[in-house]
Amino acid sequence: MELAKYKACICEGAAENVIMDILLDHKLLIFIREEMIEEKVIRCRDAKRFEQKYLRKGYEDKVSIIRILDSRRENFKLSKAYENKVDVINAVTAPEIEMLIIFNEDKYKEFKKSGKKPSDFCKEDLKMAQVKSYDFVKGYFSDPDILVKAIKRYHEISKIRKGEYTLLDLLK
Repeated sequence: MELAKYKACICEGAAENVIMDILLDHKLLIFIREEMIEEKVIRCRDAKRFEQKYLRKGYEDKVSIIRILDSRRENFKLSKAYENKVDVINAVTAPEIEMLIIFNEDKYKEFKKSGKKPSDFCKEDLKMAQVKSYDFVKGYFSDPDILVKAIKRYHEISKIRKGEYTLLDLLK
């Protein structure tokens, strides 16, 4: 994966946001915060709004947009004016980012049997009511090594489609 000089990291939720923050703060990614637009993770799922707010600044080089998302169906269509100035990289965390916690807790088999969504399994079976909150996830993965191990386990078990990336692909 080759990234442009400028990067924008877009996350859909608080859990994705904090996971990227932890990886960035510990310099575990193939890019650093200082290379990112506004030096922070951006919470903006709408391509048009992203374009208006961030791309109109007229970067002299290409911009890589790294999207951390759990849905393969989510569309991110930029206008023709930006098509050749931007490359979009989707790192898919399907079915949900909470899978990292399930792998870390070594509860994958129980999760599969439950038939629940990962976040519901974490809330109900693992008694993690705040599983979607930034502070909870930040505390849970306060040791970045535990997070990296969970990302590796998740990658081993996930069904990665051709041309698709996971969080593992973003690690150094």
